[in-house]
Amino acid sequence: MNLVAASGEQQSNLLFVNFNQDCTSLAVGSKSGYRLFSLGSVEKLDQIYENEGEDVCIVERLFSSSLVAIVSLQHPRKLKVCHFKKGTEICNYSYSNSILAVKLNRQRLIVCLEESLYIHNIRDMKVLHTIRDTPPNPHGLCALSISNDNCFLAYPGSNQIGEVQIFDTINLRAVTMIPAHDNPLAALAFSCQGTKLATASEKGTVLRVFSIPEGQKLFEFRRGVKRCVNINSMAFSTDALFLSASSNTETVHIFKLEPPKEKPTEESSTWMGMMGQALKSSATYLPVQVTDMFNQGRSFATAHLPNAGLKNVCTIATIQKLPRLLVASQDGYLYMYNLDPNEGGECALVKQHRLDGVVGEESAGDDQSHDRPLTHAAAGGAAAAATGAASAATYAATARRSDATAAFQPLSSTGKPPSSAGSAWTGETFAEVLKRRGGPQEVDAVAMMDQLLDSPESQPYQDLEQGAVGGDASDGRGIGGLRLDDDSEFPPMSHKND
Repeated sequence: MNLVAASGEQQSNLLFVNFNQDCTSLAVGSKSGYRLFSLGSVEKLDQIYENEGEDVCIVERLFSSSLVAIVSLQHPRKLKVCHFKKGTEICNYSYSNSILAVKLNRQRLIVCLEESLYIHNIRDMKVLHTIRDTPPNPHGLCALSISNDNCFLAYPGSNQIGEVQIFDTINLRAVTMIPAHDNPLAALAFSCQGTKLATASEKGTVLRVFSIPEGQKLFEFRRGVKRCVNINSMAFSTDALFLSASSNTETVHIFKLEPPKEKPTEESSTWMGMMGQALKSSATYLPVQVTDMFNQGRSFATAHLPNAGLKNVCTIATIQKLPRLLVASQDGYLYMYNLDPNEGGECALVKQHRLDGVVGEESAGDDQSHDRPLTHAAAGGAAAAATGAASAATYAATARRSDATAAFQPLSSTGKPPSSAGSAWTGETFAEVLKRRGGPQEVDAVAMMDQLLDSPESQPYQDLEQGAVGGDASDGRGIGGLRLDDDSEFPPMSHKND
């Protein structure tokens, strides 16, 4: 969740916060660098790594490995792939516009710009395919399945209505288009298996779940009726039985994905049973909108945040063998709730942890001496209005303002500035930049990058005239030599790296 758009009145120095693919760690980007936390315990939030430096507006970790993808607010067009345990930069790529989102799994790395998507092979960072001229997507909305068998990408197919495009990132082809909502999309989320996709529109009252790749509607849930909200995030549980959804209100909803239970036939003989049968029969004569409301599911469980109007990201994780609802908020806190998988109801807050490095690290949900009161302040409405006004400027606009002072010049596959018509890029070649920085290793990296770009197996999908340009910034070994699924190469980190 990118917090830059609402940073004008924010209560912490956070710029970005997100969970990794299997919800075992949390990545936090701030004005002074980035941090990685382990989510193995409720009582203690272990910081496993801290990097102090430039302001980081995107940081994504690959599962529990040491591989992280980073974008800074100072250089919004540049993606850096790093090995944080070794403190080394593996490679970097520059793009023709500001990077709004980065998604990754063990096979693909997706870079989302406002009007294009780049699909990289994560093992060597080759550009396999570019989806150009997408509808304007200023929030960088997209979702990538973490499944190796169903490695799908979802992104908006329109900025006027809620169409979802599904793209197969392995076979590099479009799969289907799902007409999900009447209003533009606000949130997308895949299940861990990649067989379900949850969608929400900017209206925020109805959430839908579709089968993938068929695109058939499986479930429809109503979050509320009285007011429209901005859905901040959605997340499935690991078994895809629950779906959580957070918004700019103080309530986080959890829906249970199970078919409606068939009621016993003897109930029809009672007065209530007959009334139910009458309502069900009359539904065929009612408007479609009213009939849909009868068929929409309601939330199975809810949790309440201390403040409304703040950006946040939620997930459902299993911690210490129990299901938990986790919400990382713009106020600089991670909230942990217990979820009863059988009864649902109100989720109890059991712990809250500081994420922004401010003194007062954590406090228990039932402790009266909080370092931050857990109350619904009367000023919540005013705070929501202020944040709403601050959010009017999207991250894309913020990045463009920062980008005005940056000088990233995309290069063609030959290492020279593009000479195509309409292109105004100028500056040094990639090789000249590296030579100016000095060192024979950088020159070797240029040769290695040229070899990657000239590889015949990747050439059919290479399109760098107006796109991504970068190269190996390592010691010559390159990302191609890294075993991304080997624990000896990327062992899970459970302690702070000195």
